[in-house]
Amino acid sequence: MKKVINFVLLAASMSAGISATASANSLDDLLKQVKNDRISEAKLDKKREAEFLSARADKQALLAKAKKELANQNARNARLTKEYAANEITLAQKEVELDNATGTLGEMFGVSRAAAANAYGTISTSIVSAEYPGRGEALNRIANSKKIPSLPDLEELWFALQTEMTQSGKISQFTTDITNLDGSKSTETVTRIGTFNLISKDGFLNFNDELGQVQPLAKQPAGYISGTASDFFSTTSGYAPLYVDPSRGAILALETRKKTLSEFYHEGKEVGYAITVLLILGCLIALERMIVLGAMGAKIRSQEKNLEQPNENNPLGRLLKVYHDNKAVDAETLELKLDEAILRETPKVDRGINLIKMFAAIAPLMGLLGTVIGMIMTFQTITLFGTGDPKIMAGNISLALVTTALGLICALPLILIHSIVAGRSKSLLQKLDEQSAGLIAAIAEKESK
Repeated sequence: MKKVINFVLLAASMSAGISATASANSLDDLLKQVKNDRISEAKLDKKREAEFLSARADKQALLAKAKKELANQNARNARLTKEYAANEITLAQKEVELDNATGTLGEMFGVSRAAAANAYGTISTSIVSAEYPGRGEALNRIANSKKIPSLPDLEELWFALQTEMTQSGKISQFTTDITNLDGSKSTETVTRIGTFNLISKDGFLNFNDELGQVQPLAKQPAGYISGTASDFFSTTSGYAPLYVDPSRGAILALETRKKTLSEFYHEGKEVGYAITVLLILGCLIALERMIVLGAMGAKIRSQEKNLEQPNENNPLGRLLKVYHDNKAVDAETLELKLDEAILRETPKVDRGINLIKMFAAIAPLMGLLGTVIGMIMTFQTITLFGTGDPKIMAGNISLALVTTALGLICALPLILIHSIVAGRSKSLLQKLDEQSAGLIAAIAEKESK
């Protein structure tokens, strides 16, 4: 390799010499220049060779150092492996010694952890924690501990269970922050009924164990239930009835999901509203008839006490007026005139009564119409979405059922009202017929004499 490099250098020198020859004045100058270049190249080769040998020595030193470091690491690895094996043996021996030393304490460890876990699930969700917060932290620590519980830990478990047991039989009143449905907070006085219910002046409350907050229910249960809560809260002495939830909120949650009568009513939608209009109109007509017929009956009774002086402000007075004006006629003619007077009074007495009867007949038919509409909408929903989710069809089925119920609810009172009003009008017309018959009989008696 070195010879090849020298040959290349020599060739380069010769090339340089050839190019320099053109500028040299004589061959002696050329020879002198070639000798000088040869000496320079020799010195440069020696310098490069020395540098290479020096670098080679450094590499050998680094290699030796790396081999020594490798040997040291191998020795350290062997030592650590031996120590690890010895430590494993020692750890196994210590575990055996720990099991032997703890004895029955290990069984107590498992029992205490299980008891703490069960107690944590009960206490963290109990409404007693609304009055005494933070009781579940110690229980959670004991349940998740990997060490034998200490005496203070066992005392914490004991105190937590004893507190829950004691407070479950007490009625307590305390002040706490209530997180309203809009996110705002207010400080109010709350009454706790054992482990069953939280109540305030506004009704029942709920304890959110995940957030540790006391919150009002999204909707209070039925009025007869929530009313007892308000009455109980305001009672200062004696006894007061109260609905208690033994399931700790489950039954109360179901009660809040029940629909009120108002919600059921609005599910009838337009058909239900139309039926309501019929009921209102029928009741108004009946009320007007009852007032008019009542006043008319009072005037007729007053007129009955004074038959000789007819007053035209009532049907009987107008009938008597016809009689007094036609005393001279025969009985048959008087009968016709009195019948004519009664026929004139009949529309005034019977006005609007048939309309009430018609409303009572139309209301169930409108309910049936709402039922048909609801079933049509139900089948349309089934066609579009199938029967996988019954909640999709619930609204249309409610329309079908609620309108039927509203139609019956409207018809029943209207039929009763119609019977009362019709009976009142018939009694008035009957009095007119009786008086008319009496007057005709009096004329006929006079003629017979």
